[in-house]
Amino acid sequence: MKINIEKKWLYLLGLSLIWGSSFILIKKSLIGLSPLQVGSLRIVFSSIIIFLIGFNKIKTIQKDKWKWIAVSAIIGTFFPAFLFAYAETQIDSAVASILNSLVPMNTVLIGLAVFKISTTKRQSIGVIIGFIGTAVLIISGSDLNPDQNYMYSGLVIICSILYATNVNLIKKYLYDVNAVAIAAGQFSVIFIPSLIVLLYSDFFKIDLINNKIIHESLLYVLLLSFFGTAMAKILFNKLIQISSPVFASSVTYSMLIVSVIWGVLDGELFNSSQAIATVLIIIGVYLSNKKKPIN
Repeated sequence: MKINIEKKWLYLLGLSLIWGSSFILIKKSLIGLSPLQVGSLRIVFSSIIIFLIGFNKIKTIQKDKWKWIAVSAIIGTFFPAFLFAYAETQIDSAVASILNSLVPMNTVLIGLAVFKISTTKRQSIGVIIGFIGTAVLIISGSDLNPDQNYMYSGLVIICSILYATNVNLIKKYLYDVNAVAIAAGQFSVIFIPSLIVLLYSDFFKIDLINNKIIHESLLYVLLLSFFGTAMAKILFNKLIQISSPVFASSVTYSMLIVSVIWGVLDGELFNSSQAIATVLIIIGVYLSNKKKPIN
C-alpha cells in the first residue's frame, strides 16, 4: 500500500507538469495550423509513438474489453483533441486549463448520475460553488478580452464532462487491463478516423518544406503528442488504476499553476476577477471531492 501511495503522487506531479504545459502547446500549434489539423496530427503522432512503445500489448486485451476501449478512446481522446483546439482559437490557454479543472467535480456528478455513487451535502455545496466560479470566470474573461468569443468556453466544459465520464469508465471496466495496452488499444481505434480527418483538413496541400511557421507549429504538435498525449495517456491510465477516479481527475486543478504561469509568460491577460473565479472553482472541486458529510 505504501508503494502505491508514493507512486500515485509521483504520477500526479508528472501529469500536472505535462498537462499544465499542453494548453500553451495547443495555442502555439494553432499559429500555423487549423484546429482540425492540430487535433488530427496530435492523434496521428501520438498513435505512432504509442504503437512503437506497446503495439504488442494489444493482443493482451480481452474481447469483452474492446467495446469499453473504443468508447474510452472516442470520449477521452478523439473528441477532446479537436474541441480543445477549436476552443483555443477564441479563448486563452490559461482559461481553458482553469475550465478543464471542472473534471473532478463532473466526475462526482457523473458517478452519482450514471454509476449510482452517493453524494453528500458538502459535495453538493462544492458543485454549486464550482459552477459559480465557472460563471464568474467566463463573464470576467469576456469583459477582459472583448475580442474573444467566450461561447467557445463551452467546448472546454464539454471536454471536462467527457473526461469525467472516461475516468469513471476506465476505473469500472478497465481496471484490470495493462495501462500501456489500454493506450495502444485506444489509439488503434482512433488512428484511421484521425487520418481521414487530416486528409479532409487539406494539410497535405500546405507548403511543408519552405514555411517556417508551419515547421514551428509541427514541432509544438509533436511535443504535445509525445508528452501531452502519448506519455500522459499511459501515466493517467495507470494513475486511475492505482488510485480513485476522483484522485486521478484532480490532476486537472493541480496543473493550474503550470498552465497559468505559461499563459502569463506568453502575454495572456489575467485579472483579479479571474483569480477569484479560479479560487472558487478550486474550492468547489475540493468540497465536491470530500466524502465526509457536514454535521
